Amino acid sequence: MSWIKYAAITACALAAADLCVKLAVGRLSNSLAVLIYGTCTFSTGLAWVLWQRARGIPQEAQILGVLASMGVGFAFSGVTLGLYVTFSAGAPISLGSPVIRFGGILLTSIVGMILFREPLTLRYVIGILLVCSGMYLIITGNS
Repeated sequence: MSWIKYAAITACALAAADLCVKLAVGRLSNSLAVLIYGTCTFSTGLAWVLWQRARGIPQEAQILGVLASMGVGFAFSGVTLGLYVTFSAGAPISLGSPVIRFGGILLTSIVGMILFREPLTLRYVIGILLVCSGMYLIITGNS
């Protein structure tokens, strides 16, 4: 499971992104914030491509890969926009972020089982029930 360390680093980046969105809300317009996000994402991608080209690593592209990557870009732009709108509407980060993330986990799990035929095990069902329970407790805990 060598992927766990990468997942942990990515989780830290995701938490930092949520924190930065919460800090930015009310300090600039949401549309400008999403534009800045897109600019940073573009710059990071461009730097990586140029770095790999300089190292002689070939850049390959198949049409399905390009379309799926565009989907990633639009989806994460939607996530970013959604975070700004959610926090602008007054959601505390301790509630808004978990609800968004757990909701994404549930949807991704369902899609993984349906589209990629990933197995449904007892441990998996228990985990999903715990996520649902956690979402319920988070949403209703501060009412």
